[in-house]
Amino acid sequence: MAASLPATERFRAYGPRHLDDIAARFGVPDQIRETVRRLSLVLPFRVNEYVLTHLVDWDRVPDDPLFQLTFPQHGMLEAADEEQLGKLSEDPGDRLLLRDLVGDIRARLNPHPSGQQQYNVPHHEGTALPGLQHKYHETVLYFPGQGQTCHAYCTYCFRWAQFVGDADLRFAAPDPTGLLAYLAAHPEVSDVLITGGDPMVMSTERLRRHVEPLLGVESVATVRIGTKSVAYWPQRFTTDQDADDVLRLFEQVVAAGKQLAVMAHFSHPRELETAPARHALRRIRATGAVVYCQAPLIAHVNDDPATWSTLWRAELAAGAVPYYLFVERDTGPHEYFKVPLARAVEIFQAAYRTLPGLARTVRGPVMSATPGKVVVDGVQRTPEGSFFQLRMLQARDPALVGRPFRAPFDPHAAWLDDLHIDPASPPDLTAALRGVPTAAGTLAAETAVHTPAAQETTAS
Repeated sequence: MAASLPATERFRAYGPRHLDDIAARFGVPDQIRETVRRLSLVLPFRVNEYVLTHLVDWDRVPDDPLFQLTFPQHGMLEAADEEQLGKLSEDPGDRLLLRDLVGDIRARLNPHPSGQQQYNVPHHEGTALPGLQHKYHETVLYFPGQGQTCHAYCTYCFRWAQFVGDADLRFAAPDPTGLLAYLAAHPEVSDVLITGGDPMVMSTERLRRHVEPLLGVESVATVRIGTKSVAYWPQRFTTDQDADDVLRLFEQVVAAGKQLAVMAHFSHPRELETAPARHALRRIRATGAVVYCQAPLIAHVNDDPATWSTLWRAELAAGAVPYYLFVERDTGPHEYFKVPLARAVEIFQAAYRTLPGLARTVRGPVMSATPGKVVVDGVQRTPEGSFFQLRMLQARDPALVGRPFRAPFDPHAAWLDDLHIDPASPPDLTAALRGVPTAAGTLAAETAVHTPAAQETTAS
């Protein structure tokens, strides 16, 4: 692995058409290269020079966690689909058949989990607002159109559908006009999360056009920026041509009396071990921004307690706040990356016990599901059996926030929909967990989570 990058290194991305060059440079076996090529017909694939030379340990490929994190792998798609992709991609005459197969596979990968396309899109004056989501009372998500790509793509990304070139699957706002109108009509919104993709792929000039208008909205107290850039391209804050400009923009947000929260995605400790990443964090924090760190628990990458303990300690040492350990969402190559909830609880608790008090800000394992964020607090052993102890950490209906419930223990359950909610749970909470929301805080009587009553409804 390379020791450092030149200070003048310019960003350069690599995609599927660069696979032969990458394989030749780093000694990737032909079979692995062919697998990546096939799967990248369906799943987005993008890396850059920093990822290749700083993060991936090529002596451990294909088992290296950072290689698993950024290169599509055998097993992420069904074997029959992978074989058919190989056959159809070999003959240019099968191009239309290949296109149809790719579309069919993507549709089966649940491109928009947790009802985000159906239930999260807000309306203003009877019109749906593109590039916005409003799931929780106080927070609106904003997807600026120019920020809907990343410096590199994570193979587990629950927003993979943003990157495959299908406009019907993509959230993107052309400008902040719709956002500002919506905020004016909804003064209860105190937080705006600028997300993607990754807003930090934009130049500072473009990012400014989306951020500055928020500084004049009195009801907005916090501006959040969701980004993986510190892990995948820390030069965005250190040596890029407008690195100083973006830090001055951050200072401007803080000077305007807003809290600036940089929601940094770190999936593995190695992403924090490089000098450029640590330097970037120091410069971000010097602006007055607070850095919060989050990532999902994913098989093949970080599914052991030692990895998380090391990661959270490194975040704390860098002055950042360990925030969330998520459960991998039920989308994309979920079967490849999922970790059963029982194991997720064991990993979280084992890692948590090793932390100093200041790092115990982290919460998890958390499922960001249709009704809200559900945390698995543990497993309770009782005379009547074992149960998952769960709690609504966040909810579409604010009245449900903080409410506990339980579900019979299932060693194979990996998502909320796999659980059978205890019938003794309060009726309003059960209804929310079973229902499909039609708007923030409202529910329709359709099944989302299995309960005995829900099974009867489905059967009838």
